[in-house]
Amino acid sequence: MTVIYVLCALLAGCAGGWILNKIIARKRLGDAETLARRIVLEARKEAQVQKKELILQGRDDLLTQKREQESEFRDREREIKNRERKLEDQSARLDEKQEKATAREQELLVQEKELTRRERQIEENEGYLQTRIEEQERKLVEIAGLTPDQARARLMADVRQKSLHEAARMARQIESDAKEQADRKAKEILCMAIQRYAGDYVGEQTVTAVSLPSEDIKGRIIGREGRNIRSLEAATGVDLIIDDTPETVILSAYSPLRREIAKMALERLIQDGRIHPARIEEMVQKCTQEMDVRVREIGEQATFDAGVHGIHPELVHLLGQLRYRTSFTQNVLQHSLEVSALCGLMAAELGLDEKKAKRAGLLHDIGKALDHEIEGPHATIGADVAKKYNESKEIVHAIAAHHEDVRPSTALAVLVQAADSISGARPGARKELLENYVKRLENLEAIATSFEGVSKAYAIQAGREVRAMVNVDTVDDDMTYVLCKQISEKIERELTYPGQIRVTVIRERRAVGCAK
Repeated sequence: MTVIYVLCALLAGCAGGWILNKIIARKRLGDAETLARRIVLEARKEAQVQKKELILQGRDDLLTQKREQESEFRDREREIKNRERKLEDQSARLDEKQEKATAREQELLVQEKELTRRERQIEENEGYLQTRIEEQERKLVEIAGLTPDQARARLMADVRQKSLHEAARMARQIESDAKEQADRKAKEILCMAIQRYAGDYVGEQTVTAVSLPSEDIKGRIIGREGRNIRSLEAATGVDLIIDDTPETVILSAYSPLRREIAKMALERLIQDGRIHPARIEEMVQKCTQEMDVRVREIGEQATFDAGVHGIHPELVHLLGQLRYRTSFTQNVLQHSLEVSALCGLMAAELGLDEKKAKRAGLLHDIGKALDHEIEGPHATIGADVAKKYNESKEIVHAIAAHHEDVRPSTALAVLVQAADSISGARPGARKELLENYVKRLENLEAIATSFEGVSKAYAIQAGREVRAMVNVDTVDDDMTYVLCKQISEKIERELTYPGQIRVTVIRERRAVGCAK
């Protein structure tokens, strides 16, 4: 019974559990259905909203496309109208051209008719002229009694005769021109040969070589941007040639005195080692002063060698300068000593005053020390200088008359003249080429310094260039160009020279101070 009761209880529990589960399942199913209906409703609402949005977006896109199409249509319409206007313009132009072409064609037709008429007239005139020519030929044959062939032969003979005369005249003219050209060419060849010869000789006589301890010194002599070499050239008036020659610098100038000063200054600058513009100017000034002392010593030695005493110190100084002057390549001081000795010998033979003759011979070329500074013949300059320093009238007259600028009136003047000719005429004593060259350089410098405002002038590059230093207080920058043009024009007027001469006008202002 107990088992039965247990089984019944179990069966009742299982039935109740099943019923309970069924109730719960039904409830869950109802909730799921409710949830599904709510989700469906929400999805429908959301779909309707999206549908409305899509419809609105489509409408906006349609409006945008419509506007774009309308704008594109307007642009195309505008372009079509522009093309239509252009076509209308082209059509108008074509019509105008067609009208012009029609008018031109009508003009050409008129001209063609006129040309046809003229051609017919010309043909008629030709026929008439041919008839007249034949009639004239018949009349000429009757009058001249010559057939056309005979007249032609006679005419050809006359033409041949005239041609022969003309050919002979032309041949003479050609021959004359050929001779002139040959003569001119020969002169050019001779001048070229002479110039080449003179150039070589002048090169030997107008340059001085300065030996350098090393090649590095060349760069220091040139300086930064060439300032040292420019300062040295401006201070001395000498052209420095720095080339590939090992350990050598060439000094070029026609004045031996300038070359000597430049050589002394350059050697001392190299030895000192301080090479800059201020030091260069200081050294050049110092060497100039020392050269002045040396010139005076040379003059005193010359008076001692000649046995002439009591000469004024300024005349002694001028005698020393003659050591650095040449006359036709003959050293003027040596020439003066020779003339003094010759005058003494001839005076002794003639029983004249030997001392006075030596004195006149020694001083006869004293003017050559100043002829580059004073205008006029050196004999006249020398006579004036001798008179200024209280030389006797006989000495002054002998100096003035030794080149017959003044007629010689004393035996002493004739003696000086003869001794001067003997000294200069002996074989190998003189050579004229260098003297002419030096004279041209002196004339170049004289022309440059003749203008107001030019303080110094130097002829360099063998006379191919003249440099003029101007005073900055009287000549401004604009006037330098005017002055350069005036110097060039005066050189062209007054000098004869081969090639070209470069004129350089230099205006430089310097400020010098002293720090204490």
